[in-house]
Amino acid sequence: MGTPDTAPDTTPDITPDTAPARRVPRPRADALRNRERIVTAAREMFVEFGPQVPYDEVARRAGVGNATLYRNFPERADLVREVVLSLMARVTEIAERAAEEETDTFAALRRFTHAAADERIGALCPMLDGAFDKDHPDLTVERERLEEAVQGLVERAQGAGRLRADVGVGDLMVAVSQLTRPLPGTACVNFDQFVHRHLQLFLDGLEAPARSELPGTAATLEDLRRDSCRRS
Repeated sequence: MGTPDTAPDTTPDITPDTAPARRVPRPRADALRNRERIVTAAREMFVEFGPQVPYDEVARRAGVGNATLYRNFPERADLVREVVLSLMARVTEIAERAAEEETDTFAALRRFTHAAADERIGALCPMLDGAFDKDHPDLTVERERLEEAVQGLVERAQGAGRLRADVGVGDLMVAVSQLTRPLPGTACVNFDQFVHRHLQLFLDGLEAPARSELPGTAATLEDLRRDSCRRS
């Protein structure tokens, strides 16, 4: 008598390589909102008082407890980096929208400049002097996006003959940064009322045809990076 046929084993062969991936829980919506509120509050306070503002004050303005703040950003460098990333992303978006929505290339540059001033982009200067990794991959990616967007605005305006040819992106960024300061803790409480006025004077000087010859050479983004490395 033959041995009975055995049913094939249909149990799936689960090995470490074929085991289903473990699902990583997504952050809760309220946790994401708290993190966003912390970054927004920190950005505002860093502009007003500098990146050394007490953590307690950041938590109070964000409307969260100290434990929530420390859980999201255990080290001050973590919070500063997130604020820098947030500010860069916002300014990049401004540049991209201006390029998409303005048909006049110089109008796009003008729109970007005034909007970047409203974001207080000059606040990046003291924050970038902070003791954190300036070559962090996230910062590198966001910085490259920002530089590409602003470079595009400048090149299109120069290509259309609307922007004088003897200026560089670095000239624009230095002027915007300087004209959105002093930062922080100065006695110039009414300084903001002059920012857009002085920016417009600066922009008038950028339009082609040039009315004078500029001393020195155009400042590039590479010049700004080298200067930042020397200061750090």
